[in-house]
Amino acid sequence: MTIRLRQLEAFRAVSQLGSVTLAARQLEISQPAVSRLLASFSDSVGFRLFERKGGRLVPTQESRYLLREVGRLLDSLDHIDQLTRDLSARKAGHLRIACLPGFATSHLPAVLARFLRNRPGVTVTLEPDRPERILEWIIGEQYDCGITDGFEGHPAVDCEVIRMRTVCIMPRGHRLEAKPEIWPEDLAAERMIHTRRDSAFFRELADAFAARKVQIDSLIETRQFTAACMLVAEGAGVSVVSEMDARGYADRGLALRPFRPSVPHRLALLRPTHARASMITLEFLETFADSLAPFREDAQAGG
Repeated sequence: MTIRLRQLEAFRAVSQLGSVTLAARQLEISQPAVSRLLASFSDSVGFRLFERKGGRLVPTQESRYLLREVGRLLDSLDHIDQLTRDLSARKAGHLRIACLPGFATSHLPAVLARFLRNRPGVTVTLEPDRPERILEWIIGEQYDCGITDGFEGHPAVDCEVIRMRTVCIMPRGHRLEAKPEIWPEDLAAERMIHTRRDSAFFRELADAFAARKVQIDSLIETRQFTAACMLVAEGAGVSVVSEMDARGYADRGLALRPFRPSVPHRLALLRPTHARASMITLEFLETFADSLAPFREDAQAGG
């Protein structure tokens, strides 16, 4: 027995409308075409589909039983059709993002909310963790993309490195606020809040201080720029952090000044090399990279 999709559509349409004429209009085909589809379908199933009552075509008892299953099948096909169109239009799918903890509570939520606003069929798993763990997840293809730093390369990982501008931050009213820019020698007498000593950013910052023959006076070591911003706002010390993070705390009593020489924070957008990225993953990464444009090292610094 061979059953065609168009036969099922004609069968359901006539069952719902009680008329070949109305079914033909709904399906946008001719009345004879509907009649042929019904006749061939009846031959395939081996029983009469309709009987005429009061000028309407009414499903036979056998057809009523069959109609429930046909309805489920056609509804499922309609759902699949809509889903494939949503996937093609990047409006459906599941996105797994691993990120640094600071991003999960600062810049990323607003970007992600805007991204999802016109994509009601997209769901997300967002997992913050340390850089080492994020790299493990991406290598193991457990996540679609990762937002991290200090990435030094791996054959199983595709990476886009974005050089983010950094600034020196101090509490409002601090003596350094009077300077248009801050150099290591300006910080010689200041207690420093800085990233972990094993981070790539700290090593570059320490090199910049050493080149000017200045030693960092370490007070607090923390993994996250956001934590450094909060500590500086509380008057605990001064720091050099990503300008993007600092801008998020500017209304909490922070003053920002350019730091010289430039020591960029190298942000890395990762995805597995051997897993073909979904369209929704590629679009999200593009959206996220675009959101960083105002804070890239080559962008015009704000006031």
